[in-house]
Amino acid sequence: CKFDKKKFQFDFLCNTEKIVYENEIKKMGGKIYRIVARSKNIRLYRRDMDDFFKKHASEYDVIWVNVCSLANIDYLIYAKKYGIKKRIIHCHNSKNMDSWKRGILHKINKRRVEKYATDFWSCSNSASSWFYSRKIVQGKNYRVIYNAVNPNEFKFNRAVRDEYRRKIGVETEDVVIGNVGRLHFQKNQRFLLEMFKQLVEKDKRAKLWLVGEGPDRQELEKLSKKIGISGKTRFLGAREDVPELLQAMDIFVFPSVFEGFGTALVEAQYAGLMVYASKDVIPTEVKISDRLRFLSLEDGVEKWADIVYNDLKLKLLSDRVGVRFTSTNYDISRQVKKMELALE
Repeated sequence: CKFDKKKFQFDFLCNTEKIVYENEIKKMGGKIYRIVARSKNIRLYRRDMDDFFKKHASEYDVIWVNVCSLANIDYLIYAKKYGIKKRIIHCHNSKNMDSWKRGILHKINKRRVEKYATDFWSCSNSASSWFYSRKIVQGKNYRVIYNAVNPNEFKFNRAVRDEYRRKIGVETEDVVIGNVGRLHFQKNQRFLLEMFKQLVEKDKRAKLWLVGEGPDRQELEKLSKKIGISGKTRFLGAREDVPELLQAMDIFVFPSVFEGFGTALVEAQYAGLMVYASKDVIPTEVKISDRLRFLSLEDGVEKWADIVYNDLKLKLLSDRVGVRFTSTNYDISRQVKKMELALE
């Protein structure tokens, strides 16, 4: 965590058995509180929420609610009821990725969120139009907080590349296409598998790594077998060594059907990879180097495979060392300073 630990401590309220970086949170002194998910038992959920805020609201100056939709704004409602003065809602998506019922709840709460939140943050201006009213976006308490990373973690390192390729069983001459993201229809890995099949027919060296977990994993594994690419495709699951995995890749493909931002694309660019992402879907501000190309999903898998293959023939791995970046907005040190000022 890059925040000034003398000024800020982060505790977490969650409705899952485990959260990412749990050990790291505890090492830094953060507390983790767990409640029943609203979808599992609404009566117990309300009891847990009431108990938590009654006991602990007075301990906090700020509540920071990070969500992908406004289907549930109860955290803000309880925080206001129990006197937490600064209440931040932070938008991380640009379209409904859940059920139609949650989509309706999102639309309802979009009209009432201003009653409960005091500050309105977003991962990109593109995502904000789905999340917030025009009045909020034009207001003084709206701001874009970019999904930043530590660039040094992703700087190309040939020794790491060689080690990871040996570890996962990839030959020096193989070409590794990668994707990092939840295995979910939003991320469109089905398109990626079908595109990869076309690419394999052009270049037998190609291998595919899918990094992440999600509800579509079983379906995607079945599809990879059905179209004959299972022997060249690895489902690596949820990982904490993404920077190292990116070093071992050559190409990064991100064909999402909707996206609030796409932090994985920033990481891939910092790693110096050739990157391909959905045009008119992913916010253009994610492009920070000339190694990212936007391609239309309407062009289909064959066109994507042709473009990737042609670029692969023209570009050399050594290009990764000399990548020039056009923006520092995604450097975590810069964004942390911005957030510290906003939190005070």
